[in-house]
Amino acid sequence: MHKLGRGHRDKVQQFMTITGASQPQIKSYTDTRHLEELYNRYKDPYTDMILADGITLLCNDLQVDPQDIVMLVVSWHMKASTMCEYSKQEFFVGLQALGIDSLEKFHERIPFMRSELKDEQKFREIYNFAFGWAKEKGQKSLALDTAIGMWQLLFAEKQWPLVDHWCQFLQARHNKAISRDTWSQLLEFARTVDPALSNYDAEGAWPYLIDEFVEYLNENGIIPKGQLTDWSKKQ
Repeated sequence: MHKLGRGHRDKVQQFMTITGASQPQIKSYTDTRHLEELYNRYKDPYTDMILADGITLLCNDLQVDPQDIVMLVVSWHMKASTMCEYSKQEFFVGLQALGIDSLEKFHERIPFMRSELKDEQKFREIYNFAFGWAKEKGQKSLALDTAIGMWQLLFAEKQWPLVDHWCQFLQARHNKAISRDTWSQLLEFARTVDPALSNYDAEGAWPYLIDEFVEYLNENGIIPKGQLTDWSKKQ
């Protein structure tokens, strides 16, 4: 890699000062030949993509359950457009960004990707990514069963005590696909509203489904007490 000359360094520094950009992180070198070998191990024999069978094989090689949330983080890094599918470009760009070009390096990066779920900003990005990733192609909304599965997976990380009640409420009262607005607003609700609803504002701009959920909790006397989430521990 060529080093920047003094003049170029000054220009880069000037640009970063003007834009407020930080020094970009240099990714570790990856060998595209090794990436090609890795991709070919998992790609489908009939199409130039990695599909469900290839992802299952990858999980076996990594000794990770296919339903482990870390595989969602992997897909987030790859900017994968669809669940259980990686295009060649998604696979290459994602692994190059992570500095991975071998199974050994992939395995070594798993703890780092798990740790990213503890970062609130990254968790928000992964959560919002999951909606588009998990929905059926061509659909604007997320099928209820899929949404419930994703919520149980994601909120297990944050120990939100209302997640099971939320899922039961949806099955009993809603039974329809979930909109992107409801998906994104539920994270804000879980993050900002105390599980005992002590700071819930009925006049707030929550989607109607969340307001109905609060009514459901009150009607059924379901207000957990003394339970803390990752978020409420920080408050």
